[in-house]
Amino acid sequence: MRILTADDDPMLRHGLSVQLRRWGYDPIVCASGEEARAVLRAPDPPRIALLDRTMPGAGGIELCAEIRADAALRSIYVMLLTAADTRDDILSGLDGGADEYLTKPLDWEMLRARLKTAARIVALQHDLALRVAELQDALASVKQLSGLLPMCSYCKRIRDDGDYWQQLETYLSHHSEAEFSHGICPSCLEKVEKDFSG
Repeated sequence: MRILTADDDPMLRHGLSVQLRRWGYDPIVCASGEEARAVLRAPDPPRIALLDRTMPGAGGIELCAEIRADAALRSIYVMLLTAADTRDDILSGLDGGADEYLTKPLDWEMLRARLKTAARIVALQHDLALRVAELQDALASVKQLSGLLPMCSYCKRIRDDGDYWQQLETYLSHHSEAEFSHGICPSCLEKVEKDFSG
């Protein structure tokens, strides 16, 4: 899984790159908010972003706001990495749209565990999006009947919108995916046999 990591500290960038590879991720490393923004706006951006709260070009909170405002990026899991660790700092980061808020210096094992959770959530969101798309496709291909159908009580013909009366089978075949096969029910068979024998 690809992970965007953006931080203006070269030592931390190197450490993140090494650790992410060690844990089986594919890091895309950026040194500024502008670089991170370019990665986010490219086709198929990473689904997890580790963003420094304060960096040149655009800070993590600013990028987070842009991510949440864009329908195509909204599901990206954002983790803010920062030395700002007061209660107000944390609240402003989470209120700004971050999913996680980790303080520096980083606890590498905590980061590893949080990334594991993030990857699981991203995978679930991806699976859910696929299922929704499949359901929307299926629904689009289903013809549905609804409303009041005027039917003759004697011949059982249906009146369509053009005031034309047609056989029930004809009407249903044009307004649904139903296919018909014909047979004879037991009571009708009994009547027919009586008519022929009488």
